[in-house]
Amino acid sequence: MRYKSGVDGMQPEEIAGALAEVARAVIRGLEDRRGMSFTTASTLGRLEREGPVRLTVLATAEGVAQPSMTQLVQRLENQGLATRVSDPGDGRVTLVAITDTGREVLAERRRERNARLARLLATLSEDERRALGSAMQTALPLVRRMVDEPARHRGPQHDTA
Repeated sequence: MRYKSGVDGMQPEEIAGALAEVARAVIRGLEDRRGMSFTTASTLGRLEREGPVRLTVLATAEGVAQPSMTQLVQRLENQGLATRVSDPGDGRVTLVAITDTGREVLAERRRERNARLARLLATLSEDERRALGSAMQTALPLVRRMVDEPARHRGPQHDTA
């Protein structure tokens, strides 16, 4: 899908389509070239942000089936990136937690991602960087609201195409 060089006159549906296209391209472009999937990185990031969590809660939050999350967590454990710990409030419950190695891997991924993006941004003119910065100030709160919106308000299907 191609859009006019300016946003003047773009309808909300066109802006939504352009934003979705940017999101898909960014996700593809930021995938770890060394083999860490987006779901893996997202899961580790969630564990880093939210702390230890039940596997079922993690699967739901990441939008994957519990058996798939079980396999992912097993891989993360084998790589030393995550571990299972007892719930301090209920010793019968096991939680999944990120390890220090997992935190280090995420930090390195972020440094590499930011460096790659900075190199790309350096190719823009000052006016283009200013316009992009302004667009980000508008888009980021909107996207955060969309992500934080309860799933029940999103409708029956999620468009990931």
